[in-house]
Amino acid sequence: MAKDFAKQVYKSRRWQKCRKAYIAERILVDGGLCEECHERLGYIVHHKVMLTEANISDPDIVYSFENLEYVCKQCHDQFEGHGVGKAITELVKFDEHGDPIPP
Repeated sequence: MAKDFAKQVYKSRRWQKCRKAYIAERILVDGGLCEECHERLGYIVHHKVMLTEANISDPDIVYSFENLEYVCKQCHDQFEGHGVGKAITELVKFDEHGDPIPP
């Protein structure tokens, strides 16, 4: 989910047009495949340089195709600071009889 300082940018007409144009370009290039894994279709336009309060006003960071990539959800969630629940670890496993096995 977008940070509060970035929500206005993501809701803007300029970002919507930029995002749409970038996806259209990627569809022409390779059918819209994820630029990371090249296995699944892209789902999210990702900023390579993460948006921060310091760079959110820099159009070269926010709107430049050089800083964007079209990625699938699985790849996007692997980027630092992205992906819900990445830190969740398995606490208990179960054996073939359904009995808990400590980690």
